[in-house]
Amino acid sequence: MHLEIVTPDAKVFASEVRLVQVPGTDGSFEILKNHAPIISTLKKGKVKVIDEENKEHFFEIEKGVIEVMKNNIIILAEKA
Repeated sequence: MHLEIVTPDAKVFASEVRLVQVPGTDGSFEILKNHAPIISTLKKGKVKVIDEENKEHFFEIEKGVIEVMKNNIIILAEKA
């Protein structure tokens, strides 16, 4: 899967990943390969990413939006 985390100021992260865990407005959820298409709002919190080499990355975000479609994930956050 390909993940991009973008703020109004910069592209914070762009890479192939195995797992993404996000702070959804209605609760935390995870995205794995071949996840169904989804658009959801995000609240302030931590985004956990596990990359292709099984390394964990954490990003503190302000509220935002996530879109998942065909193994492409875009997180648009106010701040990260």
